[in-house]
Amino acid sequence: MCRIYNTIGSLSFIQSHLIRNDFDEFHSLDELINFQKNYHFTEQKVISEHTSVIQKEKENLEENIAELNKIILESSNKLEDELKQRLFNLNKQIENLPAPNSNFISIISDYYNNTLIWTKIWLTPIVFRIKIINLKRKSKKSLYDKITRFNFIENNFQEAVKESSSIDLQLLQRQSKIVKEINNSIYGAIGEQKVVNTLEKLSDEFILINDFSCCFQNPIKNRNENDFIKSIQIDHLLISPSGIFIIETKNWSKHSQEKLNLFSPVQQVKRTNYALYRLLADSIKKINGNFAKHQWGDRKIPIRNIIVFTNEKPTEEFQFVKILGLNQLLSYINYFEPCFKPNEVEAIAEFLKKISVQKNIVSRLTVSNNDNLR
Repeated sequence: MCRIYNTIGSLSFIQSHLIRNDFDEFHSLDELINFQKNYHFTEQKVISEHTSVIQKEKENLEENIAELNKIILESSNKLEDELKQRLFNLNKQIENLPAPNSNFISIISDYYNNTLIWTKIWLTPIVFRIKIINLKRKSKKSLYDKITRFNFIENNFQEAVKESSSIDLQLLQRQSKIVKEINNSIYGAIGEQKVVNTLEKLSDEFILINDFSCCFQNPIKNRNENDFIKSIQIDHLLISPSGIFIIETKNWSKHSQEKLNLFSPVQQVKRTNYALYRLLADSIKKINGNFAKHQWGDRKIPIRNIIVFTNEKPTEEFQFVKILGLNQLLSYINYFEPCFKPNEVEAIAEFLKKISVQKNIVSRLTVSNNDNLR
């Protein structure tokens, strides 16, 4: 089985995008695609859930209002009963006072006791009325708020549902916008993974570096194109006994291929080929001191350009770039005769891995054969 390094580029971009937007909740490309497809269903589900919440709140408010009114009434009645009982007891005390006699001290004592009891009889209703007023005042605010909320829901049910669901719907809309921004990358990742799944069928003599990226401190000048190349990125860089294959993946529909504003993948691959050729030519001795030596002269590393279309393959042919369908990829690669020994393949691969920019992204999202790679 082909030895594979690095995550595919489109997946790395998706992972970074989701992490940057605090939405790293997906585990597969299928989940991302289903999120988009089921957006309106999810939206209706959120509204339905909040409709149930508001309906339950209304029912609870109705019960709470009735219960609170009952508690207020029962507490008021209880205080009224306590007041009656208190007055009854005080009147009994009046009746049970001893009969006065002519003794001056007895007259004073009787007068004092009468005054004390009658003062209590006079004050007790006031005290209990204050207790009742305080009870109602404390309950009134809670009761008023509940009645106001109940009336609002009763008369504006849909508005209440809208208010309740607004935060969740705004979050869902934001998430949808985040996913839409990477829609092309999602389908790009599907295409790239299809290519990886095909290439992994090669033997372990082949080494695949996904998402090969390299920046040049001194830009490489391509005089023929009047271009200064500062960096390159390759979807798949396959190092094999027969040389290096630059493989770009396009999961484009026929409609996408006809868009005039898309950057030419042919020019992209040719540009990358030139930069990689110059890089290897200048660094071949760093790969292996004896690598370039041969009795006939310096050896070169063949670099071949491939664009794989995983959806619809164009009928056109282009110079220096092979256009292939996914089912043609392995037969084309295996067509070429080996020109490198296993240790030389290893040396080239190690050199390229060292200069490739490494991306260390920790994300829940992965892509595997379990995904329905459409």
